[in-house]
Amino acid sequence: MNIYTVGGFNEVGKNMSVVETGNDVFIFDMGLYLPPIVELEEQERQDIYTEKRLRKLRAIPDDIMLDRLGLRKKVRAIFLGHAHLDHLGAIPYLAQRYNAEIIATPFTVEVLRTMLKDEDIWLKNKIKTIQPNSSYTVNGKNGKKYLVDFINITHSTPQTSMICLHTPEGNVLYANDFKFDNFPVLGKKPNYEKLNSLAKEGVKALIVDSLYSAKEQKTPSEKIARGLLEDVLMTTNNQDSCIIITTFSSHIARLKSIVDFGKQLNRRILFVGRSLHKYVSAAIRAKTCPFAKDITLLSYRKQIESALRKVNKRRNQYMIVCTGHQGEPNSVLDRFSKGRLPFYFQKRDHVIFSSSIIPAPINVANRQQIEKKLKQKGVRIFGDVHVSGHAAREDLRDFIQMMKAEHVIPAHGDTQKLTPMAELCSELGYKLGKDVHIMQDTQKIRV
Repeated sequence: MNIYTVGGFNEVGKNMSVVETGNDVFIFDMGLYLPPIVELEEQERQDIYTEKRLRKLRAIPDDIMLDRLGLRKKVRAIFLGHAHLDHLGAIPYLAQRYNAEIIATPFTVEVLRTMLKDEDIWLKNKIKTIQPNSSYTVNGKNGKKYLVDFINITHSTPQTSMICLHTPEGNVLYANDFKFDNFPVLGKKPNYEKLNSLAKEGVKALIVDSLYSAKEQKTPSEKIARGLLEDVLMTTNNQDSCIIITTFSSHIARLKSIVDFGKQLNRRILFVGRSLHKYVSAAIRAKTCPFAKDITLLSYRKQIESALRKVNKRRNQYMIVCTGHQGEPNSVLDRFSKGRLPFYFQKRDHVIFSSSIIPAPINVANRQQIEKKLKQKGVRIFGDVHVSGHAAREDLRDFIQMMKAEHVIPAHGDTQKLTPMAELCSELGYKLGKDVHIMQDTQKIRV
């Protein structure tokens, strides 16, 4: 088989891998590279994108390579591992180029459908919803059938899956992104039984998340983040203050913990921001939102402004959950800091960043700017109330030893991120260039 590393091997984002076996081709993920989009929004204040414009920005995978190789018409299916934009955000702009169905778990499908509706885009592709820990059969050419498994794994968004494609040349396991969380706040544990079964059956090629492969630890469970939130919310003096929390809008488990503690504090909980509305609404439709009745989900400007005026009058009765954890321009927290919404910070208000900074220069700069504004207003800032959704080095060591794949392809980052993963594999008996392969965007490897 041939494996093409189309995107996500020179950068953190823009993830797209392709497997060619016989006359059939399969795509794994189709994501955005977000930093140039953030920069563009900061400069131009607009959200209108086209395939041509995104290609010029290099914000979507360079899948034109499949045209040059005569592979585009052989694509039979597009598999999506989870609902993050760096894995599915290019679907509205690229999927129509392929006569292929899109296959994903319910929450991921609902997020995708919301994106398509928001962008007023109609796709000809059939969208197939598959439950976690289920299998599906894809039709190839000349009556060939391909079994694909969606294996439940934990991450920072619901119903994330590792995807195993069974081919006559061997099994390909796509494991990009994940962590091993045996105590998830929401959803099921990792399906170790299925992974061990695949290991016994044999894995020809493993495409694996390497983002934190240099971090020498085991990534903590989400229950640790829940504990950090509890410590900040339940043991600090916030009785006379408004509480503002910002986190990843797609992190439904984190939002659940926030809501749980907000209820314990007897606060009215407002969710404010377009992306929060998008992801929480998708979670409600996918039946993965246990806190839907405990929040007020605000979306329209007049509705938001009316609610915020009430907050200003009774600040200690409310908790605001809003967008802006990266300091994004025009996010709700950014607008609060600039006085562009009718909410006004007072000294000792609590602003909690239940997130880490995504390591891109534009994000670092934006967060520094927003924190500077907040400090000028005298608010209390609680940063990094967070644990990662990505496996660290010791999790990856266990995973590589568990799967015993013939070939390992580190993914999800530039060479600086991929190299520690290759070095870890070398510790475990693999040889660089022989059975562990550091790849770059638009390259091909034959296994």
